[in-house]
Amino acid sequence: MKTFQGKRVVLTGAASGIGRALALVLAREDARLVLVDLDEAGLAETVRLTGRPDVRAQRLDVSDRAGVEALAEEVGRALGGADVLINNAGISSAGRVRDLQLQTLAATMAVNFWGVVYTTQAFLPQLLARPDAALVNVSSVFGLMGVPGQAAYCASKFAVRGFTEALRHEVRGTGLRVTVVYPGGVRTQIAARSRVDFPVAAEVLVEAQREWEREVTGSPDRAAEQILAGVRAGRSRVLIGGDARIIDRVARWLPERHAWFVDRFLRRGAIWRALDSLDSLGADDAARGR
Repeated sequence: MKTFQGKRVVLTGAASGIGRALALVLAREDARLVLVDLDEAGLAETVRLTGRPDVRAQRLDVSDRAGVEALAEEVGRALGGADVLINNAGISSAGRVRDLQLQTLAATMAVNFWGVVYTTQAFLPQLLARPDAALVNVSSVFGLMGVPGQAAYCASKFAVRGFTEALRHEVRGTGLRVTVVYPGGVRTQIAARSRVDFPVAAEVLVEAQREWEREVTGSPDRAAEQILAGVRAGRSRVLIGGDARIIDRVARWLPERHAWFVDRFLRRGAIWRALDSLDSLGADDAARGR
């Protein structure tokens, strides 16, 4: 797909972050946009920023299968079907497996994985009917390597990766190109809105958020440009940021020996300092027979 001009693009998670940045770039390239998000106010702001009166916007929870199917029917009826589907909607969650609430795992999988499944299945007939179509599913660097404290999020993003790679092989030989995206650290609101099951004080979570904001420098605008460049080039995978490229190499080259990397770069910060302190106290109490 060399150009998005005139292409009918359905984009989920368009109210902020990478989704908003994608919408603005696609608007400048004269794509026909259908923007989707649960955040109605954020979605309206994205539409305003595009400066395009023809942008369609739909408030929708992508984990609502019936709602997704209704959207696909409307796009088919009103626009003649989609040329491009970008599954960008997602939520974050955090917590060790021992502390993780099943509701957190279920909610994370519902949006991050089942939302991708529902939209992909709903729009797949439209995409396969096109001579030149694209499907983009956004995974994460946490879909490349398991990360402590991120079991639910990793599970959802690994699932997106496997689902997308399998589909890519299934549609080989058609006009549909399938891309999976692995963003590294990008400055969006997803972490601030995360469901957190860590048993730590509120001030620890605030400190952890501040640390994340200091360390993460990736731009949503740059991420959007890289994603769309990958789609234009027909790439099967797009890594966003230097951290994504490093994690990808460590996961592939040292699949059984990357604990040092996890301990050095991923299992650190305010939350883990607090948890290690709690675990140490618990061990001391156990040793005393309490």
